Amino acid sequence: QVQLVESGGGLVQAGGSLRLSCAASGRTFSAYAMGWFRQAPGKEREFVAGISWNGRRIYYADSAKGRFTISRDNNKNTMYLQMNSLKPEDTAVYYCAAKGSLPIVTMTYDYWGQGTQVTVSS
Repeated sequence: QVQLVESGGGLVQAGGSLRLSCAASGRTFSAYAMGWFRQAPGKEREFVAGISWNGRRIYYADSAKGRFTISRDNNKNTMYLQMNSLKPEDTAVYYCAAKGSLPIVTMTYDYWGQGTQVTVSS
């Protein structure tokens, strides 16, 4: 079992930045690929970014490319999502997730956090 807790969400104006964190506990964090997902009201959950266990492979959804940066610190059992140039359409609940196998760009993850709300005002 892996327990995941997101933090760092909040209300920000368009053009602003936020950094989300995902703290993991339980089994060995470095053994898992990690991902960020989001779900806006009335929409399905979607993949935002993913990172391999060692950080060498990183993937972004088109909506995140050039604005968001995913990273991880295996010594701190924590993953991050730096979000810059935020837009109102980025408003959603953001979830982190972990999986023990490939592929990374998929909705099929093994463990999920409870989510953190990000609201971008225009």
